[in-house]
Amino acid sequence: MEGLPSGYRPNVGICLINSENQVFVASRLNVPGAWQMPQGAIEDGEEPRSAAIRLLREETGIVSAEIVAEVPHWLKYDFPPAVKAKVNRLWGGEWHGQATKWFLMRLSRDDSEVNLESGEADTEFAEWRWAIPEEVIEQAVDYKRPTYEEVLGILMP
Repeated sequence: MEGLPSGYRPNVGICLINSENQVFVASRLNVPGAWQMPQGAIEDGEEPRSAAIRLLREETGIVSAEIVAEVPHWLKYDFPPAVKAKVNRLWGGEWHGQATKWFLMRLSRDDSEVNLESGEADTEFAEWRWAIPEEVIEQAVDYKRPTYEEVLGILMP
């Protein structure tokens, strides 16, 4: 994929907003208290835009959303050592971190479609809510916070 930094797992991230420009965040099952925007790996041969639509559906159950913008470049972050050891064991690789192509998507219906246990993929989230951008940044895990600041600064200035 063009511009993808070497040694970083290719990923997509979704900044999903509602009609009030609030951002969808969910808390991870495996990291209590860690809130994040949906994100996940791009499959082999998959385009980032298609991956974003698939991932949103798999992780949240949402199908009524449209892409309205994207960050024009990959944003990367490094894993802390303990996280790096764990994810490389799980994913079978030697990744420094993740390089993410971020998309701004707008929910085109109400949030009644949200289903964190859609059955399409392993459930990742315990609960979800709408948040203002400042809360999204504050409640992210430390190593993702600078990326979240950049993403929201570009997509929701």
